[in-house]
Amino acid sequence: MKRNSLWVVAMFSLACGAAMAQNPSSMPPSAAPSTSACATCGVVESVRYVERQGEGTGLGAVAGGVVGGVLGHQIGSGRGNTVATIAGAGVGAYAGNQVEKNAKKKSYYVINVRLDNGRHQSVTQGSRPAVREGDRVKVVDGKRVALIAS
Repeated sequence: MKRNSLWVVAMFSLACGAAMAQNPSSMPPSAAPSTSACATCGVVESVRYVERQGEGTGLGAVAGGVVGGVLGHQIGSGRGNTVATIAGAGVGAYAGNQVEKNAKKKSYYVINVRLDNGRHQSVTQGSRPAVREGDRVKVVDGKRVALIAS
């Protein structure tokens, strides 16, 4: 009798296990596979401020050279005047080029996110981001990040 009852319990356990394997919805919620995975969610690894100097078109150098030459011409007389004019034009051209580059510089923030699937994604934005390293975020349209409420 004892042997028959063990056999019945074993068969019942096997039948229940097979039924659960064929119908995952009957499984407990913690064991059911997750279908609400977020493909663009992850953790912020770094936030960097980047400043890239602009490129000169030559207009700043020409304008600076003219102004420098005119100012240099005001100094000295004779040969000294010629040297001062040439030196003023050279220094003015260099200064004008640097002023033009600084006027055209670009600054932005790069946010590096390690996605839940293990991949990395970088998002660039012009304003200071509202996220910090370690924040849980979602990358929206590949262009911005949004904090995920925890």
